[in-house]
Amino acid sequence: MRPQDAQQGGPAAALPALETLKQRACESVELNAERLSALSRDIWSRPELAYEEHQAHDTMTRFFSSGELPGAAWAVQPRYKLSTAFRAEWGTAAPQAQGPRPLRVAFLCEYDALPGIGHACGHNLIAEVGAAAALGLKAALESLPQPAPAAVQITVLGTPAEEQGGGKIDLINAGAFDGLDVVFMAHPSQENAAYLPDVAEHDVTVKYYGKASHAAAYPWEGVNALDAAVLAYNNLSVLRQQMKPTWRVHGVIKNGGVKPNIIPSYTELEFYLRAPSMKDLSVLIEKVENCFKSAALATGCKVEIKGGENDYYNVLPNESLQKAYKENGKKLGIEFISEDCILNGLSGNVMPLTLVHEFNRLVFQRVPFK
Repeated sequence: MRPQDAQQGGPAAALPALETLKQRACESVELNAERLSALSRDIWSRPELAYEEHQAHDTMTRFFSSGELPGAAWAVQPRYKLSTAFRAEWGTAAPQAQGPRPLRVAFLCEYDALPGIGHACGHNLIAEVGAAAALGLKAALESLPQPAPAAVQITVLGTPAEEQGGGKIDLINAGAFDGLDVVFMAHPSQENAAYLPDVAEHDVTVKYYGKASHAAAYPWEGVNALDAAVLAYNNLSVLRQQMKPTWRVHGVIKNGGVKPNIIPSYTELEFYLRAPSMKDLSVLIEKVENCFKSAALATGCKVEIKGGENDYYNVLPNESLQKAYKENGKKLGIEFISEDCILNGLSGNVMPLTLVHEFNRLVFQRVPFK
């Protein structure tokens, strides 16, 4: 049962009551707008990399621990299962001691940044919107006559390391998502979309081992690991002609040697592979790894290919929640881009969840990578 289902007067009276709750949620966001904006600016001004978001963690936990927030206090657990993750909870009292288990709704807050360019992906905004949505729902539920007609528990999870490492997967494995029914999250974008076809993604690090020698005096004594790296890069460039339009391969040479007069004995590359589905991604991975291996064979180098610890599944849309999001968004004046624009675009990775996940524009059903 949802709160609006228990309003007196039956279904006909439930709709106005539901609209009143929505209005209360909006009013709460407006009431806390300055606090939320300050939260976002604080995180943006001090960017931190994956698993190192200590200042952002402290900012978020102070926010939810603050006595200045309206309504009842949140129960906050800092450093929850990861050193830079947190959990904040609030819930309505059950109408009966032996009633059904509460509906458990969660909101996610990211706050890690990118190296060199800070919060270019707007994770400070993800933190702000996650906090705002949680405050809005809490205010709406607190406006109901008490005891509430149904028990609802709101959880806010601070989820570090989205840009590198897959912190949400760590939290899933640690049990942080156990028992949650619905999980929502927002992500900034240039457009508003009711569906975003986020793709499956695989990280790979490639290391070539050769033999150093003097590049001018005895070059024939060396085994050139930089040649292997360059060949691998060029192999991938040639492969692109046979890649599907929806596949993506992009990477960098992280280590190309020490000095020009030394044949490089070690090089390292890092690549991201993306495809619309896990089926396509597995095919792409095999083709790309063959490019890496053939470069080693051609140059006489040894190669080490290591995939990332956490891979990402592609998202699967939840059409019911997609429709609800779009209908409510239009009432608030949001204009959504067309379905054609959505389907013709690609996005980056999103965290895998075994729950329902709202990625700013829509709610998706996710499956963890095994």
